[in-house]
Amino acid sequence: MKTRFQKLGSALLAILMAFGLSTLALAAKGSTFTGTVSDSMCGAKHAMPGDAAECTRGCVSKGSKYALVVGDKVYTLETSDKTALDTLNKQAGAKVTVSGTEKDNTIMVSSVKAAQ
Repeated sequence: MKTRFQKLGSALLAILMAFGLSTLALAAKGSTFTGTVSDSMCGAKHAMPGDAAECTRGCVSKGSKYALVVGDKVYTLETSDKTALDTLNKQAGAKVTVSGTEKDNTIMVSSVKAAQ
């Protein structure tokens, strides 16, 4: 026979597990971020001659990763999706909306589209 404390502990554990799983599900869903396509080396301030699009494409061709500048924040974009990479290349220097999950200033990209 369970004691009152054991029953209370089991109920509390069940509640905490349900809360944790719902939080995990929300985090896995991801978020949307709207900003300007850049590269992780230059961020918001491009150093190469030419416009922002040329600089971004040049830096990415030399190994830099795409980045998204949202206000004062620069997020590195991680994706191997060819469609997303093509969109980032076409939209270099322009505003886009990126969907994905963010952790430590890196967004794991699930989709990219031109901002309205």
